[in-house]
Amino acid sequence: MKPTLTLLSALFLASLLPLTAAELRLASVLADHMVLQRDKPVAVWGWADAGAEVTVEFAAQKKTSKADAHGKWLVKLDPMPASDQPRDLLISSNHQSQIISHKCTDVLVGEVWLGSGQSNMAMTVAGCYHFDAEKAAAKFPLIRHYRESSGPAEQPQAEGKGAWQTCTPDTVGGFSAALYFFGREIHKEVGVPVGLINTSVGGTPIESWVAAEVQSSDPETKANYDTRLEAHRKFDPAQAPALHQKQLAIWKAASEKAKANGTPFVTPPPKDPLAMWKLKGGPAGLFNGKVVNLVPYTLRGMLWYQGEGNASSNAGLYHKQLTQLVTSWRTLWQDEVPFAWVQLPNYTAPGEGWPRVRESMLKTLALPKTGMAITIDLGDAKDIHPKNKQDVGKRLSYWALGTVYGKNVPAISGPLPAGSTINGDAITVSFQHTNGGLKSITGGPLTGFQIAGADQQWKPAEAKIVGETVVIRSAEVAQPVAVRYAWKDWPDYSLANGAGLPASPFRTDDWPAVKK
Repeated sequence: MKPTLTLLSALFLASLLPLTAAELRLASVLADHMVLQRDKPVAVWGWADAGAEVTVEFAAQKKTSKADAHGKWLVKLDPMPASDQPRDLLISSNHQSQIISHKCTDVLVGEVWLGSGQSNMAMTVAGCYHFDAEKAAAKFPLIRHYRESSGPAEQPQAEGKGAWQTCTPDTVGGFSAALYFFGREIHKEVGVPVGLINTSVGGTPIESWVAAEVQSSDPETKANYDTRLEAHRKFDPAQAPALHQKQLAIWKAASEKAKANGTPFVTPPPKDPLAMWKLKGGPAGLFNGKVVNLVPYTLRGMLWYQGEGNASSNAGLYHKQLTQLVTSWRTLWQDEVPFAWVQLPNYTAPGEGWPRVRESMLKTLALPKTGMAITIDLGDAKDIHPKNKQDVGKRLSYWALGTVYGKNVPAISGPLPAGSTINGDAITVSFQHTNGGLKSITGGPLTGFQIAGADQQWKPAEAKIVGETVVIRSAEVAQPVAVRYAWKDWPDYSLANGAGLPASPFRTDDWPAVKK
């Protein structure tokens, strides 16, 4: 699936239609304390009176543009080297024979990354481990964070809301933790200013973040899109309390069943269905309200931390949906920027939703210039918001430093399966990203592997490392056909590379989920 440039360009142009008659306006993300992307043409855009000439001045450059019939204008500054020198970006326009102007102060040039997703991307530094120490150490005036604070919308929105903040002990608590810990590593290793754009909302499914036209025009996602759209439109705010009581009853029944099965934790429903309905909007609602208005801000790359909201339903569709998101956002920006995501960590949840979303994330690495932070060891069995975002950010930074910036890092990823062969009673799985050799995390025998024959009955398996492969067999399966590793919500895991990064969960079969 590849969204058409015409379709997404039309969305972009629609987003630039005038809000109101304006003398001179900048897009909300173009503001004081921002960081502009180095070494690429830099987009500066906004609105003025139709036909007005607009001049943009920055770093000894002076560019002009004319507002079109709708009042939209756009200029591209020439590529610039990184600069930690605070400078002003000046915009002026001839309005009714008068010169009006606008100034953005304290503007730097460096590396800009956009982060999006649900609550684990939105989760702030204040909610992480060792916040007091992190707060005291957060003296990084060259790291800047922009929080996009708009809500969902039915149609693509030209303007948003938000503000840039400089990283200080007083401000860092409100920064996206995953973004901050990633950006801190980039800043330290690359040595340039870093801008972090955070557009994320807790509790949201991926459908909220993909253009309606993209979802509805693809046969694989259209039915899901239509169902979610109908549910959104049929939601009756007056019935929200009754809906919440129904959800509570379902949750209590599921909790009792979980306790009987020895897995006592089941995520409770949202406390306020009406608030969540307003927060998420319908499918494409957050794309319309919190993504389109950021285009075409010049970026180095994008990061994504989401999937929890899709694990309980249609988890098998997530590969297609994540592919849609990556390719359509790149098309919208008209730039195949590097794009990485965080694979779901270990967590206690019913069914196979979590391992199947993890698998979808693994499969989506087939897209060019993509990466994934494997976090199967960083979760919390009873908290869907694990507090160790420091290692999440560091693992994302390993990928970026090694692939985008050409730095020498321990590894850009944990081991990923690269193929398998069946030899008699054993299955041999080869791996890439072994970096220093495969090893057992504990130093003891490998665990977490299962093997099955044609009867699809999974049995615990012995696994041994042989070079860059793992050989798996079980005395209970004489003729194996498939193997799985760490295939559970809260799995047993044991395999890592020489850098100590854990291997991704995987399977070699394509059998349907087991219904419980």
